[in-house]
Amino acid sequence: MQLTHEHQEIYRTTKRFVEEELNPHVDAWERAGIWPAHEIMKKMGALGLLGITKPTAYGGLGLDYSYEVLFAQALGNCKCGSVPMAIGVQTDMATPALARFGSDALRRDYLAPAISGEMVVSIAVSEAGAGSDVAGIRTTARKDGGDYVINGSKMWITNGTQADWACMLVNTSDGKPHRSKSLIVVPMDAKGIDRKTKLDKLGMRASDTAMIFLDEVRVPQRNLIGQEGMGFTYQMLQFQEERLFGAASGIDNLFNLIDDTIAYTGQRQAFGRALLDNQVVHFRLAELRTEVEALKALIYQSTEDYVAGRRSPEQLAMLASMCKLKVGRVSREVTDACLQFWGGQGFMWDNVVSRAYRDSRLISIGGGADEVMLSIICKLMGILPGKKRAAPEAA
Repeated sequence: MQLTHEHQEIYRTTKRFVEEELNPHVDAWERAGIWPAHEIMKKMGALGLLGITKPTAYGGLGLDYSYEVLFAQALGNCKCGSVPMAIGVQTDMATPALARFGSDALRRDYLAPAISGEMVVSIAVSEAGAGSDVAGIRTTARKDGGDYVINGSKMWITNGTQADWACMLVNTSDGKPHRSKSLIVVPMDAKGIDRKTKLDKLGMRASDTAMIFLDEVRVPQRNLIGQEGMGFTYQMLQFQEERLFGAASGIDNLFNLIDDTIAYTGQRQAFGRALLDNQVVHFRLAELRTEVEALKALIYQSTEDYVAGRRSPEQLAMLASMCKLKVGRVSREVTDACLQFWGGQGFMWDNVVSRAYRDSRLISIGGGADEVMLSIICKLMGILPGKKRAAPEAA
């Protein structure tokens, strides 16, 4: 992926924002279990960082996805994983389908304020009985007059207690699971919504995560994104950018964690010498650095192919799934190994390595579990359980 001056400027601007506006407050947000989403989003919107790939007609920059990847990578310099995740929900999880398929009126009313930072957004897909199994959601929306009437619940919703609206996946018919769903913009102040339940999580603690209950919630039918019944397809498209964003946001975080561990083990003395002087330590850190560089190369190549249109949609889905799978696996490996080298200090709650250890565990679960990524990859490789296979030719 060829990086231009514009790529580098987006990276520098974002990293400076992280260092000046996020990192000084991360510890306090972690303790509070919430971050000031409206305040931060408004500042980011003023810098043009919330609509990098979005249409210029609605306040975006209209750039290709490679610029978004550099934005995500720079966000990885945050001293926690939860705030970059919450920002990514706004930029790459809840708004891509609206930007592509929403009506002009819907984009004017909901996309433009999300790009400017005037509104905070959530993606509401998961349910208590349907996480990675998106087709299994049970929330329904029936038509009544000019409205949809929504009933059900959503679980693990990032920004859920603060969002002004949610991009919500619901069942709008009783048809086949992949053709019965629609994406609807749901204002979070609508009558019948209860989102007071803020969930207590192992990691990603600085972002608020809510359970949302919907009881006869009325939403105008004009809030439908694109075509009715196409919600599953639209959501699968959103997942591709979500997975690339999530993978890219892990790059700098992992590099920084390795560097912090090198600095700590270089100073910490045990048995008369620095820990870093033990071959088992510095060889392991070299292996970890190599793994992160390989992850970065995969993400950059996948992004380049995506932007250039060199791959089919199926091939791009496979690459995005590989990036998602790999960042989860590498993050678990790096954080576990680095925590071990920090010893007792690494086991302290507020230590940077223990926070990364807790935060990174979600990567292999949220946005599609590792097992789902492997299933997608196998399917697109033509490896399916029970599939008839041709017998190997005789030599």
